[in-house]
Amino acid sequence: MNKIAFLYGAETRRLKKIIHKTRDKDLCRRATAVLLVLKGKAKAEVARLLQAGRSSVNRWFTWYEAAGIDGLTNQRTGRPPTQPRALIIGVLKLLIEHKPRDLGYQRSRWSTELLSLVLKRVLGLIVHSSTIRRLLPKAGIVWRRAAPTLRIEDPAKAEKMAAIYEALNNCSAEHPVFYEDEVDIHLNPKIGADWGYKGKQRLVVTPGKNRKHYLAGALHSKTGQITYVGSTSKSSELFISLMEKLKWQYRRAKTITLVVDNYIIHKSKKTEKWLRNNPKFVLLFQPVYSPWVNKIEKLWHALHETITRNCCKTMDDLLEQVEHFMDNAAPFPGGGHGLQRVFQS
Repeated sequence: MNKIAFLYGAETRRLKKIIHKTRDKDLCRRATAVLLVLKGKAKAEVARLLQAGRSSVNRWFTWYEAAGIDGLTNQRTGRPPTQPRALIIGVLKLLIEHKPRDLGYQRSRWSTELLSLVLKRVLGLIVHSSTIRRLLPKAGIVWRRAAPTLRIEDPAKAEKMAAIYEALNNCSAEHPVFYEDEVDIHLNPKIGADWGYKGKQRLVVTPGKNRKHYLAGALHSKTGQITYVGSTSKSSELFISLMEKLKWQYRRAKTITLVVDNYIIHKSKKTEKWLRNNPKFVLLFQPVYSPWVNKIEKLWHALHETITRNCCKTMDDLLEQVEHFMDNAAPFPGGGHGLQRVFQS
């Protein structure tokens, strides 16, 4: 007959709570076995109910008698680890910093199978590829898509950035500074993620023939006010019409500075001729391949995220929504552009 230990009610409730709350299936199984034994069940019957060996039930109950409920936790099962995990992770970190071709292998990227092969050759350890796949995240190494970048750097980057920072620091009502850029509006929509039912992909009907419209915008660097014009062509006339509008809106300004990219319409002969006749305008060209310098890029991103994603109605309807966005996005950012209604009730 089993020797039934005397239990206080609090101890019983704690065992039951562990069974209900723990995510450790082994701890749950051990606690259930102990609770059944303490309630008078024979150990052989408990072993049969839990599909466990009689020796296992005896061992669990011995742990409980020796250390209480804490004796049921943190009991390591199976063989103890024999491989030097810290050493393996350290070698993996060193390997990831190099390309396989640096070590003479005909691969551009590492695979877990190749890492296993190199570990065997370097350390003399047989580590399965699935084990390496588990160890890599513990070393802070994840599988990620590479990002393309350019090695071309503007030799005059420092001078250009210094001029831009100086203009921004001196920005005032008499000397406003604007971020200027153009954006394409396509009737053929940009596709983006959206909420929907699992297993049912949302369909966006695209037009048979794409149509395009272009906006030129200027974002005030200090107030966040937006000035824009539109056209069916992305030409010098579009850029000049924007400067004409700025000239009228800020007619009291002594100078108007525009931070622009290196697109051809900003350097064309028509633009240069117009600038000679309007000396109050100053163009500061951002360094090449540095779009993050121009803060209006965030406005165009917000425009696409708010309006043009998954939207392919008529061009007139699309432009109406774009114009409503541009008219109500200021001051940007912070104007609550993503929460506004088209028609106010």
